Amino acid sequence: MADQKKMAIISVHGTLDMAYPPLILASTAATLNIESAIFFTFFGLAILRKDAEDRLKVVPLGNPAMPMPMPNIIGVLPGMNAMATTMMKSMFKKNGVATIPELIALCQESGVKLIACQMTMDAFGFKKEDMIDGLEYAGAAAFLDYAAEANIHLAF
Repeated sequence: MADQKKMAIISVHGTLDMAYPPLILASTAATLNIESAIFFTFFGLAILRKDAEDRLKVVPLGNPAMPMPMPNIIGVLPGMNAMATTMMKSMFKKNGVATIPELIALCQESGVKLIACQMTMDAFGFKKEDMIDGLEYAGAAAFLDYAAEANIHLAF
């Protein structure tokens, strides 16, 4: 249908806090009947790995928006990423926020296209068996074809 709204999202960051925005926006868009695709490239591919739940971390270093701001020197201490990650996961669980695997499943069930950048897969040595099931694999040109028809464009 010509009036169908479309959203194109690029995800380039592989941290826990940056995994949420594209997945939340795409799954919400799907409930509003907005066709959506997320193109995961460079470090954003970490979100689609089978072991993402364990690998995605929050990095407090240089992040002034952390709920409990800390001097940069503290952020470089061993264990700070793990502590910040645990705090965020705990806060999200306490407040009923879906996990990354739950949001990915919701996106897939809602018809959101999850596209892994083939060039980045090759460059980083990722194999399809490293990734979750149900992905599309494409290069930048294929995603740009999709994005050219979209009327909402976001990058994370």
